[in-house]
Amino acid sequence: MSDKEWELFKQKLHTKSGINLNDYKPAQMQRRIGNMMSRHGASGYLDFFSKLEANQKLYKDFIDFLTINVTEFFRTPEKFDELEKKVIPDLLKQSAKLSIWSAGCSIGAEPYSLAIMLNEITPHTRHRILATDLDVEMLAKARLGAYTANELKNIPAARLNKYFKQADGMATINEDIRTRIEFKRHNLLVDKFEVGFDLILCRNVVIYFTEEAKDSLYRRFFASLKPGGVLFVGGTEAILNFRDIGFAHYLPFFYRKPL
Repeated sequence: MSDKEWELFKQKLHTKSGINLNDYKPAQMQRRIGNMMSRHGASGYLDFFSKLEANQKLYKDFIDFLTINVTEFFRTPEKFDELEKKVIPDLLKQSAKLSIWSAGCSIGAEPYSLAIMLNEITPHTRHRILATDLDVEMLAKARLGAYTANELKNIPAARLNKYFKQADGMATINEDIRTRIEFKRHNLLVDKFEVGFDLILCRNVVIYFTEEAKDSLYRRFFASLKPGGVLFVGGTEAILNFRDIGFAHYLPFFYRKPL
């Protein structure tokens, strides 16, 4: 398949979806997309794009595939334990009411996990939790707040019973927690960032981004944090140049903007 065809595919996809594949590592993207093309019998990138245009379910599956919508509540429980016992208490010393951004929130498990945790730490305070994602279908599921047992596997029974209503093999988050989250469509690589956050979580989102795109993203996160604010990244996403950006090391995979 020619470079010209790949370039045309990227242009067409950008126009249709708003996703710019130039911000993703080309070798990894071509390999992942190539595997999906093979499964659907596409002869080339443009043939595959035609299939995406003709089949809405295939297009949805492809966008999910690109944006890596895999998540669960309290993902990596030991890191959420640090968040609960160290990071949030430290942030509450600076501000009684926190402003938090879950960037790339997928189906909402991460922001709802935060809301549950904050309700137990500060039961009489409603903090602001902004949850954003590029995928409108994932956001629709997040707003609904209904989950499978696998997505809830890290939640202890006491929390599950307290915060969810279970029926027909699904568990639905209770209304009080659901209304604490502000869901919004947002493209991390294009759209403007809000400022004044105490905590930003961007975990397992940038795995296929180019180094240039990641560097730009982390610098924009730094600018969006309050002095003393914390950025929490995924377990495979250590920021090697965090000092160049301006961050101070805080805990593994947590980076702090100096006061």
